Amino acid sequence: MKLSNTYNVIGLMSGTSLDGLDMAYCTLTRTSDSWRFKIHEAITIKYSFTWKHKLSTAHLLRGGELLALDVEYGKYLGEAVKNFIQTQKLKRVDFISSHGHTVFHQPERGFTFQLGQGNALREVSGLPVVYYFRSLDVSYGGQGAPLVPIGDRYLFGDYDYCVNLGGIGNISMEVRGKRIAFDFCFVNMGLNYLAAKKRDDFDKDGQRAKQGKINVPLLTRLNKINRKLRKKRPSLGREFFEEYIKPLLDDESISIEDKLRTCCESVATEFDLAISPKRNLRVLVTGGGVLNSFLMDCIKLKVAHRAELIVPPLQILKFKEALIFAFLGVLRVRNEINSLKSVTGANRDSSGGIMTGF
Repeated sequence: MKLSNTYNVIGLMSGTSLDGLDMAYCTLTRTSDSWRFKIHEAITIKYSFTWKHKLSTAHLLRGGELLALDVEYGKYLGEAVKNFIQTQKLKRVDFISSHGHTVFHQPERGFTFQLGQGNALREVSGLPVVYYFRSLDVSYGGQGAPLVPIGDRYLFGDYDYCVNLGGIGNISMEVRGKRIAFDFCFVNMGLNYLAAKKRDDFDKDGQRAKQGKINVPLLTRLNKINRKLRKKRPSLGREFFEEYIKPLLDDESISIEDKLRTCCESVATEFDLAISPKRNLRVLVTGGGVLNSFLMDCIKLKVAHRAELIVPPLQILKFKEALIFAFLGVLRVRNEINSLKSVTGANRDSSGGIMTGF
């Protein structure tokens, strides 16, 4: 692709909370000293029961079955993009930038795997694709995550902190000229897991959590786990959740409402500890967790004396990660750095992502 200063890209994001597939059609423009963006159209396609089951159990498949699902999901993404383009009557799309859906993330063992075969996506959609962004950083000794912070730096650099409350909570900031970022706890992965026990996709507005009480022993156990994480700040994934968090949430002696309330308190505590004790901080907060008004109230009680929590317009709130993965694709096409060693712990900065169809 010929280098340009303007790119029209569809960014795809599927998060660990299994809310659905986020698609954002964006224009990213390079000016003399900065980047500008505009989200023109964006939608979330809620996963069917069948796809939610396939994605949530993908890690249990054998090799051949997983590879087949990789192609099947790539085709699913391609069909979704085709329908999006037709429905929204999009005139020009330069390429697709796809995060995929994380099935395995074990950087300590040297691998990470995001479902959604790029060649299958390209074949069905008819468009060039950038995909599989995390593996190069892992090969350089990094965590392969988080990758969003470079987008925070160039697209949302006016804030002291950028926080995403998704399946996993993560935060980024500038420290002495370097971008620093880390995952600070599980958010919607835990809350949605508990809501599913009541046959709900999520706890709308935290209504169940609001009815519960803090269970001190559970909060103490969660705090003990999070305290260890604060020392090293590893990237978090499904494996850690299932081994350490899920068993605590399966304690049937505690009501669902009390567990939800306790998880909200735990998230608020980790949010508080993740930001500076300085005052007058401007914190941009995005992700599905922001729509949980009770969770946000818990966080505000912790930080209101020193931080202003800024919630952007709904389109950015919901689709910031899809936007930023579109941006990561642009940086990859330009062969510019899209993964920062100061964030991931790799031994070098890199420009990650496989390109097909260009």
